[in-house]
Amino acid sequence: MKEKKRQRHYIPFGYKLMLTYMFFIVIPVIAIGFFSNAMYQESIRKHAQTNLQGTLQQMRDNIQYKLEDVERASSMIYDDYSLVLRLRHFENGWETYESTTIALRPKFQNAMLATRLNMAMFIFLQNHNFNESYYGDFEQEDLDMLERKYNIYHLDRLEDLEWYKSFPEEKFGETWAWKMVQRDENYGRISLLRRMVDVFPLEVKEIGFMRFSVRIQDLFEAMDYLKIGEGSLLLLKDEQGKVLYQSGAIPTGVSVGDLSEKDYLIITETLNKGKWELLAYVPMTIMERDSARVSMFILGTCVILLVVFSIVGMFISRYFSVRVMKIVSVLNAFREGDLHKRMRYQGKDEFSQIASALNEMGQNIDHLIEQVYLTQIEKKEAELESLQAQVNPHFLYNTLSSISRLAKFGEIDKLQKMVLDLAKFYRLSLNEGRTVIPIRHELEQAEAYINIQRTKYGDKVTISYDLDPEIVRYVTIKLILQTFIENAMEHAWFGDSLHIRIEARKLGDNIVFKVIDNGLGMPPELIRRIFDPVEGQNVGFGIRNVNSRIQLHFGAEYGVTIGSRPGMGTTVQIVIPATPYFLEEVD
Repeated sequence: MKEKKRQRHYIPFGYKLMLTYMFFIVIPVIAIGFFSNAMYQESIRKHAQTNLQGTLQQMRDNIQYKLEDVERASSMIYDDYSLVLRLRHFENGWETYESTTIALRPKFQNAMLATRLNMAMFIFLQNHNFNESYYGDFEQEDLDMLERKYNIYHLDRLEDLEWYKSFPEEKFGETWAWKMVQRDENYGRISLLRRMVDVFPLEVKEIGFMRFSVRIQDLFEAMDYLKIGEGSLLLLKDEQGKVLYQSGAIPTGVSVGDLSEKDYLIITETLNKGKWELLAYVPMTIMERDSARVSMFILGTCVILLVVFSIVGMFISRYFSVRVMKIVSVLNAFREGDLHKRMRYQGKDEFSQIASALNEMGQNIDHLIEQVYLTQIEKKEAELESLQAQVNPHFLYNTLSSISRLAKFGEIDKLQKMVLDLAKFYRLSLNEGRTVIPIRHELEQAEAYINIQRTKYGDKVTISYDLDPEIVRYVTIKLILQTFIENAMEHAWFGDSLHIRIEARKLGDNIVFKVIDNGLGMPPELIRRIFDPVEGQNVGFGIRNVNSRIQLHFGAEYGVTIGSRPGMGTTVQIVIPATPYFLEEVD
């Protein structure tokens, strides 16, 4: 009981904070609020309106600059007379190809890169001697995917589109329009539309059409109602009065037409050569809060409070802040991984108890992390080494058996070729003991294996490749393709011939490999037993081996999936993360 009484001889930390808050925060705030409410009616509306008008002009100038940035990019093509001369040329063959590669494409690329905005650029040419070159589908265009890319189409694709037929008559150097066309609205975008013209001989003639699709959010991000004030509303309307962009919410049950000058200060600015209108609706409550007397009073009160806090609160707050900062510094050190930092407090209050608990916690966590980390590393390394050691031993036996048969029948050329390919296969497989290798080495190793099998099967097996050149910049763990190529050649035969297709490409942040055959296929039950084997049945060991190695190295979200239909073939998909490599570290 005596020990319990001694522990209560101090004021609890919570009470200390509460008393400080009551005396130095709540009471001054109540006083400021009372006097501010009594004087806010005398605010200076004109001064506030001038500030708001300046803010709105800055927004307008920012938007106008971005619009003009895109328009300047279009002018790089529109005003390029050498480009017009190239497009006027109607001969096929080398000259058209040279014009496309040397003149057109670099000019289009430079125009697209002339602005910092992420544009999707579309060029429609009347001259059909220039081939179309585009990404994706014209009707179902993915505008986000097309950013920073340009597409070349023939102009007749636009002939039946209403927005093209209604485009204004050309006035040289003056005719362009911002509109939502095609799939712009679905992607939250808007396009700059402009013709490409030839003025020879002294006659404006359409030779093409340009479209620059830009994110609405990128163009109008300067429109932020919070810069005007809480509860404000910003609208940008086009020439038809349609709202292109809105910042801030309209009160529930109220339309834009119901916002009157009685309750709102309405400020208007025009842009895009007067075609668009930028409107700001500022509640009168914001104007009323911007009172000079209230500001002066608040400023004076804050100065007084600052003096009071500096003199009286300095001694009280120091007691808490020094101790709290010590705790915070230790917690920050723990968060950054430094679990060896400790602190010492004299006394028996909450701070000393927290210090003791944190010191003990840091010591225990550091010990546990070290134990778990070492255990996991040893386990992972052992599992990887075990799985790697199990890769393809039977393949060597089968190949040596084939070499023996070739030697027996005197087929020396095939024997030499198979031995060289086998040596290359194991040189790439061993890879100086590395587990992680460049993807191009993995593909070379798979090719060496395929060459061995071609020597064995001849023309019965055909191989095709679909490889994204970009994947050579990334790494993989070794021997993830050969197992599936081997399975296809051993088990997929459906007749006298077999075709295998190998695909590899980068999709988002992942590298996706596919091994596709047109063979016998597998029933769903067999696929299920490969990944969820039944005890006593050794089915799909090699596949599970590859899947386990991938997940051990990269994580459980990666690995192998199989899709197959009996009689129609099998597709094996292997997904790993796109991890770049440095030549000096991996090659």
